[in-house]
Amino acid sequence: MDRRSFFRKAGTAAVGATAATTLAAPAIAQSNPKVTWRLASSFPKSLAETIFGGATTLSKYVSEATDGNFNIQVFAAGEIVPALQVADAVTAGTVEAGHTVCYYFWGKDPTWALGSAVPFSLNARGMNAWHYHGGGIDLFNEFLGTQGIIGFPSGNTGVQMGGWFRKEINSVADLQGLKFRVGGFAGKVLERLGVVPQQLAGGDIYPALEKGTLDAAEFVGPYDDEKLGFVKVAPYYYYPGWWEGGPTVHSLFNKAKFDELPKHYQSVLRVAAQATDSQMLSAYDWLNTAALKRLVAAGAQLRPFSQEILAASFDAANQTYAEIEASNPGFKKIWDSIKEFRKDYYLNIQVAEYNYDTFMMIQQRENKL
Repeated sequence: MDRRSFFRKAGTAAVGATAATTLAAPAIAQSNPKVTWRLASSFPKSLAETIFGGATTLSKYVSEATDGNFNIQVFAAGEIVPALQVADAVTAGTVEAGHTVCYYFWGKDPTWALGSAVPFSLNARGMNAWHYHGGGIDLFNEFLGTQGIIGFPSGNTGVQMGGWFRKEINSVADLQGLKFRVGGFAGKVLERLGVVPQQLAGGDIYPALEKGTLDAAEFVGPYDDEKLGFVKVAPYYYYPGWWEGGPTVHSLFNKAKFDELPKHYQSVLRVAAQATDSQMLSAYDWLNTAALKRLVAAGAQLRPFSQEILAASFDAANQTYAEIEASNPGFKKIWDSIKEFRKDYYLNIQVAEYNYDTFMMIQQRENKL
């Protein structure tokens, strides 16, 4: 091939490539349309590194995956709607998205709580196994669809603490008349034991404890609780939070708005939600470790719930479930699925997981780690 022929053909190829690029650009732009959504969180900005941060993490991932074309503006609790009205706002289309814990809305239907956490259910790993491999996401979305919503797991705190108490609680009798801020329908279970449950948003808990309007309050765990200052007004820190063994935080989307999105935007939301789910749990594992030590140094007195209280609570929970199942087939369908997996899950983790962790805990107590 002579030089003139080579450069003539190369030039033609370059023009063709340029033309192809020019023609492809509009197609790329059309496939990534500009979309701006608003998301209402149920959490305060003070928890930016943990539970509130899940919403900003989701927004960041979605924006980066779409070259900045799909933007989700995040608003803290109270900026658009109160913390406990997020689901209603998503249903109504007041906002396109919400980031919340679905047991906040159990009063409308206890089925709401099953996708998040209910007493004596699964821990965080168990909930993720059920959601992602046991059909939990699809089962819960069958229910959410009746509310005009679709949702995906977008965080987990791990097993939570049992809360801050102004006085020691040693027996079931000590629960009588106790004004306790407790989320989800754990309050319905605790009512059977004489507790007077209160449901308050995170930002309202401290002043209620300080004034004595509350006798006790649970929120999340060491890191978040430290941020909200509960150790200053209620020194007894109980564990475990048996009503929240592995509470799933959800991203909720208005179903009609979700269905309008291009398919790859829908996929981006699913993947970003799952990445946020993993990120939040690992953040809690990291941050709670140091926070618990700081709280003890600040005066927190750690106390386990007695076996009497745990056993009575377990029985009360099962009585509550039986009553709900008898009248709510949607609840029964999902709870049956969780229970079926729960039995074998806690058989499995008794073997390697439990024995490994127990041995390592003994080494820690003997200062060998």
